[in-house]
Amino acid sequence: MLWSSLYLILGRVFQLLVLLGRGDRAKAAEIVVLRHQVAVLRRRVNRPDLHLGGRVGLAALSRLLPRSSWDVFFVTSATLLRWHRALVMRRWTYRSKRPGRPSTRADVREAVLRLALENPSWGYQRISGELAGAGLRIPPSTVRDILKRAGLASAPRRTGPSWSQFLKAQAKGIWACELFHVDPIFLKRLYVLFVIEHATRVVHVAGVTTHPTGTWAAQQARNLVVNLGERAEGITFLIRDRDRDAKFTAVFDEVFTSLGARIIMTPVRAPRANAIAERWVGTVRRECTDRLLVYGEGHLRRVLQTYERHYSRYRPHRSRDRRPPQPPRASAPPSDLDQVRLQRRQVLDGLINQYRRAA
Repeated sequence: MLWSSLYLILGRVFQLLVLLGRGDRAKAAEIVVLRHQVAVLRRRVNRPDLHLGGRVGLAALSRLLPRSSWDVFFVTSATLLRWHRALVMRRWTYRSKRPGRPSTRADVREAVLRLALENPSWGYQRISGELAGAGLRIPPSTVRDILKRAGLASAPRRTGPSWSQFLKAQAKGIWACELFHVDPIFLKRLYVLFVIEHATRVVHVAGVTTHPTGTWAAQQARNLVVNLGERAEGITFLIRDRDRDAKFTAVFDEVFTSLGARIIMTPVRAPRANAIAERWVGTVRRECTDRLLVYGEGHLRRVLQTYERHYSRYRPHRSRDRRPPQPPRASAPPSDLDQVRLQRRQVLDGLINQYRRAA
């Protein structure tokens, strides 16, 4: 802009010097020709489109002519005055700081984008929880804005069906059990029995088998109660499906009713009645079993044990303010964010990533 204006001014100065060397007759003839051309252009162009350099030149030349001679310009006098005021404002206007809160630090943006690129299925809520576990507390809204500016779509919000107010108030004593299946390489279907705590979202994988019978389910329930010890006495309600295949028998129910728990059976074809257990089935399939090939019963048992440990100790949950059900010992918050580095630990041969603050 500055160099183009100087070039325009120098060009007009040289033209003025050339005009000073001409005679009066030549100048008068040229003025008549220029006025005729301007009159023709005015009939053809209603509003001329001038760039900034042209406006600067006309505004400067207007100061060399008296106000009575301004009708020679193909723009109105008000336009010339407006251009001149704009030049004065541009000259004396100083840049001010942009209002609002400061932008997000570059290292924080890099950490968010790194987790988003390394884990395509994670949404902004999950990324915020993972960073909080590593000592970087970043609000989910900030994570969402960073992903949006980077052109990365956040994972769709999967809000599960809500329980009634009664179940929410009694969540501490509510447990739920469910069966789901996994098809290994040789297509010999395997069945998994698990129990989940509503209040903490802690999952207990009770057993894996190819033939889920009532006797097997009752034995897995006894083993679970023995492993839980005194914690089993806190079960107030146990939610299970209204099984028509006799996998959940009266013996199975008696294991829990002997502890003072009440069995609640869900209606037929109503998965929302056992929504938390059904949601965990979807989670373990999306993040684990659907992403690897299972060789057999022993392999599936080892895989689920590893995922159960990851789910309970490291994976953040929205219902728990993006904290794991059984978080490890929390480290002190960093005093200097510039020194924070994330360390990745791969689980299940790199299938799942866990992050923590490097020492």
